[in-house]
Amino acid sequence: MNDGNEALESWRPVAERLVQVGGVIAVVLGGSRARGTHRPDSDVDLGLYYRGELDVAALRGLAAEVDPGADVTGRGGWGPWVDGGGWLTVDGQRLDWIYRDLDRVERVWTDCQAGRYEIGVQPGHPLGFYSHAYAGEVALCRPLADPDGEIGALRTRMAIYPPALGRALVAGLWEADFTAGLARYGAAGADACYAAGCLFRAVGVLCQALHGHAGAWTVNEKGWWPRPDGSPRLRSSSPRGARVCSERSESPQRTSTRPCRGPRRSSPMCAPPCKGEGVSRPAGCCRRGPGVRRRAGRSRCGARCPARPGRPASRC
Repeated sequence: MNDGNEALESWRPVAERLVQVGGVIAVVLGGSRARGTHRPDSDVDLGLYYRGELDVAALRGLAAEVDPGADVTGRGGWGPWVDGGGWLTVDGQRLDWIYRDLDRVERVWTDCQAGRYEIGVQPGHPLGFYSHAYAGEVALCRPLADPDGEIGALRTRMAIYPPALGRALVAGLWEADFTAGLARYGAAGADACYAAGCLFRAVGVLCQALHGHAGAWTVNEKGWWPRPDGSPRLRSSSPRGARVCSERSESPQRTSTRPCRGPRRSSPMCAPPCKGEGVSRPAGCCRRGPGVRRRAGRSRCGARCPARPGRPASRC
């Protein structure tokens, strides 16, 4: 298949037939081919937006006409968020049909506007499926068959990234910091699998926050780094997003006025929380826990911890 508008037109006849199946409201070109970021070996993703009952038998019959070996699932066949579809091969090109419940997409959009999102377990999404991907898919898709104009209207609305959603994703950055600490703990114990998983999670949360701060839709983990908005480099394309990271790592000498009110939440990186009402500590100061060797008596942040009851001031 050719790229660009020719590729779009080449799949339109298939979309016109799909939209005649019971329950199907619209068919769109999605994925990397819709965004123009595909590779030569990328498959073609057709999103089938349906409402109510979906005539799966009719879909299977249509699939068999173009690929006798096609695998078409019922609703829910691929998991709770990517709720089914079909795997076909047409003229040597891999073609995916992906079901999307239009009513659910609209509910997710309402949540996005209010700054709410969910993260669900979904095969094919190692970080987890972030619910606002539904809105991103509509915003970035290219409609092929939309007889009632429903997807076109939604696409216009979803082209504007909700500021409340961006703020919510940035507020979730604490998890990246916390999980990076867990990765350090795993590495110290030679637990490479755990450390790698934690690092992947930390980078994923960071990328979600960067996209949210930049007001850029993202639909999955592919191609996140270093191009959150399709430009060559993160630091030149999204300076506002880059500042999110720098603001999380200001000078450790800045003192926090937040008292330690143990027991407080701590990670395995930290020794048991400090005790004593009203005892403050430098921001980011964390005593290393069991299995993590200190270097030259310095804490990870290098700051000097204040005196605690029964103990003189010292390096953490």
